[in-house]
Amino acid sequence: MMTLFNDTDLFTSGDLKITKFNIPDAELSLYEHFFNRDESDKFYKELIEQTPWKQDPITIHGKTHPTPRLTAWYGKKRDDKTELPLTPTLLYLKSKVEQSAKVEFNSVLLNLYRNGQDSVSWHRDNEREYGPRSVIGSVTFGETRIFQIRHKFRKNLDKIEIPLHHGSFLLMAGTMQHFWEHQIAKTAKQIKPRINLTFRIVKKVI
Repeated sequence: MMTLFNDTDLFTSGDLKITKFNIPDAELSLYEHFFNRDESDKFYKELIEQTPWKQDPITIHGKTHPTPRLTAWYGKKRDDKTELPLTPTLLYLKSKVEQSAKVEFNSVLLNLYRNGQDSVSWHRDNEREYGPRSVIGSVTFGETRIFQIRHKFRKNLDKIEIPLHHGSFLLMAGTMQHFWEHQIAKTAKQIKPRINLTFRIVKKVI
C-alpha cells in the first residue's frame, strides 16, 4: 500500500507515545502513533471519500458565512435526535478510543480541513448537553495541524501549541472545556487535507 504524508517523521519508531500535559484546570493527554501508518492511511482515504461532507453556514457578529471547513455529524444530536448512524469504521474507531478514554461515546463530529485556509476559531465545547466535565476524544488523520489552547481566565498562562499528527489521539477531560479555549488557526503553507474526528458524549438536556 502506498503511504501518505511521507514528509512527516512521526512514524520513525511506530511505538505508542503518551504525553500527559501538566496544566491547571484540565486533563489533557496526547497519544502519538495511536494508529499505525497503514491504518491511518486506510482510514484517511476511506473517510475522505465516503463521508457525506457538507458546509454549514455560521453567523458571527450578525453576519453569516460558510463554515471554513467541511463537517459531518454521526450519532446522537444535541436536540436528542439521531443524525447519521455510525458506520462500521466509525464504530471501530470509537471502540479504540473508548479503551483509552474509559468512557462510552455516543456521537462523533467529523471535520475536513481541506487546506491551510480551513480553520476553527477560539472556542470551548462547553454546551450543557456535554455535561460539566465533558470528555472529548480527538483523532487526526492526514496533514499535521497545530492545536492551540489558552486558558480562558488566567491570562498569565502561556498559550500551548500541540502538533496533531497523522494517526494521533488527543484526549480532553476534566474541566478543560470550562477553563480552556482551543483553535486550529489558518496557515499560508501549502498543505494537504486533514480529517479530525471528535468523539463526544451528548446528554439529554432537561
